[in-house]
Amino acid sequence: QFQLVESGGGLVQAGASLRLSCAASGGAFRNYAMGWFRQAPGKERELVAAISRSGGRTYYGNAVKGRFTVSSDDAKSTVYLQMNSLKSEDTAVYYCAATRGAQWTYYYTQSHEYTYWGQGTQVTVSS
Repeated sequence: QFQLVESGGGLVQAGASLRLSCAASGGAFRNYAMGWFRQAPGKERELVAAISRSGGRTYYGNAVKGRFTVSSDDAKSTVYLQMNSLKSEDTAVYYCAATRGAQWTYYYTQSHEYTYWGQGTQVTVSS
């Protein structure tokens, strides 16, 4: 069973940075395209960033473009989300997700396309 465990969330002030990590186990990491989603209270889950199996193609939600960066480390079976210039509206539970990617260079942007999910990590940004 492919499993995902997020870490790195916390409480920070507006303008600060955080790096989230998502460690994968139970499968060949390079077979999976990865994504980061978030869900704030009373709001729908939204895509933050996605990355292809190759790690060479990425996609960002409009709200985080230019501030967040997604990357992956095959050797550590880990995907990261570097979050800079955090805003109060970034406050949410952040989830890591994975799906077996059919194409080496394809990323996935819809939550229903992902099969495996982590338990989530809370990010709170105070203004």
